[in-house]
Amino acid sequence: MRRTDRLFDIIQILRDGRLHRAQDIADRLEVSVRTIYRDMDTLAASGIPVEGERGVGYMVREAITLPPLTLTAEELEALNLGMAIVAEAADPGLKSAALSLADKIDAVLPTQTVAEADAWKFAVYPFADAARGFSHMAALRSAIKGRQKLRLAYRRIDGTLTDRTIRPLHMEYWGRVWTLTAWCELRNDFRVFRVDLIESTTPLPELFVDEPGRSYADYLRQMAPQQP
Repeated sequence: MRRTDRLFDIIQILRDGRLHRAQDIADRLEVSVRTIYRDMDTLAASGIPVEGERGVGYMVREAITLPPLTLTAEELEALNLGMAIVAEAADPGLKSAALSLADKIDAVLPTQTVAEADAWKFAVYPFADAARGFSHMAALRSAIKGRQKLRLAYRRIDGTLTDRTIRPLHMEYWGRVWTLTAWCELRNDFRVFRVDLIESTTPLPELFVDEPGRSYADYLRQMAPQQP
């Protein structure tokens, strides 16, 4: 497994909001605990809001506040992504301005809610990975809003190309990688797709409504920590 793919898997494990021991994550991904420690350091340095410490455990927290403004998660994603795009520009003046802006924003962000702006200078995933999925953004957002089924041509991490019919439910952004949470009719279960691995999207002439066990609210309940 490539390191970038393992980091993505760690994010999926942590997204339930629960505290996870490094040993448990290591066992699940079949790597050493020392590897997980290094991966957690990398995720934290890359803008993923990871909390925790060695010997205790790790969890992910949300980050949406920018005093004196209150930003939605989507607005904060757009802000960070915009800086990342300009920081990749060949124009040295624009690149310098983007990094300077990141420093200024970082200076006013509460440390307990938003990771350092330096994370955008050394992101886990190269910007090209995120850019590969940009062409599908409009179709995905439109389908989520319109409750329209989609056919995806999706290339799995192992390189296999698969064809999926899905009910798109929600999009999220994790350190330059967008993900799409959907109900997959092939697997008859929820699936999280990396948008940069989507080869094509085809809107289908079929709308969907929330059904018990298949809505995004059901997915969140499935991911919620279990009470002892």
